[in-house]
Amino acid sequence: MKRLLPRALMAPAVLTLFLWMIVPLVMTIYFSVIRYNLMQPDQVGFIGLENFHYFMTDPSFGPAVMNTLLLLGSVIVLTVVGGVLIALLIDEPFPGRALVRILLISPFFVMPTVNALLWKHMMMNPIYGVLAQVWIFFGATPVDWLTDWPLWSVILIVSWQWLPFATLIFITALQGMNREQLEASRMDGANYLQQLRYLYIPHLGRSVAVVVMIEMIFLLSVFAEIYTTTGGGPGDASTNVAFLIFKQALLNFDAGVASAGALFAVVLANIAAVFLIRMVGKNLDK
Repeated sequence: MKRLLPRALMAPAVLTLFLWMIVPLVMTIYFSVIRYNLMQPDQVGFIGLENFHYFMTDPSFGPAVMNTLLLLGSVIVLTVVGGVLIALLIDEPFPGRALVRILLISPFFVMPTVNALLWKHMMMNPIYGVLAQVWIFFGATPVDWLTDWPLWSVILIVSWQWLPFATLIFITALQGMNREQLEASRMDGANYLQQLRYLYIPHLGRSVAVVVMIEMIFLLSVFAEIYTTTGGGPGDASTNVAFLIFKQALLNFDAGVASAGALFAVVLANIAAVFLIRMVGKNLDK
């Protein structure tokens, strides 16, 4: 009875969560194996794996996967390296440090759509944007970022929003460092670079693993920034897997192919999760 009562009390919550996850998954699997185009509602029937074949042979599929991996890797590198540098920079006490920390963290609380609009109109506009004015000040021709460098513009926008998250995690980790070790290393003649290599970086190993894991989970589904700024273009230059699924679902009205794409994204996320779990597990064992 002591075991049965807690399980009985937890059963409704567990069952609700299970249905919350399993029902959309089952519906997605169902739609992925039938012909279901909203423009042709009368043509419905089982077609097996044809939706998967159509999605994976789409000319946009290859560029979308490559763009997804490039965006994922670039944002993680920029946020981890930048986050570590900023965290180290503001680790030591200085006047106004609390205000600086608040300002550094604030971009993470900006909604993705608002973030994209700010960069699109305020920063990257080739006529009146801040970057255009900087180019003009130095006598250079302004760059039309969203046309000439669409994917890298999206990477910059997403990195700016996720950099505060990484910085916050690293600042928290640095606060838990053993200050006696740092003082002892200084007394033994270690310079800052040696401290960075043998004390700071090893201490931040677990935090880096956590940041990479969380960012990879969320960055696989980046959509709002692309939709708001480049619309996946020019051509497929900034289309990722999430945006390709959107195009199949709402622009082509093909729920079957979109469901097949969604299942592909789930498989891709699970493959990434396997590597992440192993990486995080190794860091936690140290």
